[in-house]
Amino acid sequence: QVQLVESGGGLVQAGGSLRLSCSASGGTFSSYAMGWFRQAPGKEREFVATIRWSGGKEDYADVVRGRFTISRDNAKNTVYLQMNTLKSEDTAVYYCAATFAYGTRRPQDYEYWGQGTQVTVSS
Repeated sequence: QVQLVESGGGLVQAGGSLRLSCSASGGTFSSYAMGWFRQAPGKEREFVATIRWSGGKEDYADVVRGRFTISRDNAKNTVYLQMNTLKSEDTAVYYCAATFAYGTRRPQDYEYWGQGTQVTVSS
């Protein structure tokens, strides 16, 4: 059973930075692509970024491109989301997810999900 555990969320002022981590266990992660999604109150879950475990090719939502960076440490089975120049509209619960289908931005294509970590950006 694949397990994903996010950490690193918190309260930050607009313009600040946070780094989220997602620790994975229970699977062969070279087979997966990993994604970050977020969900704000009253809104649908939306794609943020994705990365392949091998090869490292990345994709970003337009609203975070240039501010957020997804990366991974294969030795630690951990995926990161470095978030810079945060805005109040980045406030959401951030979820880590795993999929066999690289390149997808659709939440329904991801088989495994973490419990989420809250990010709150104050203006």
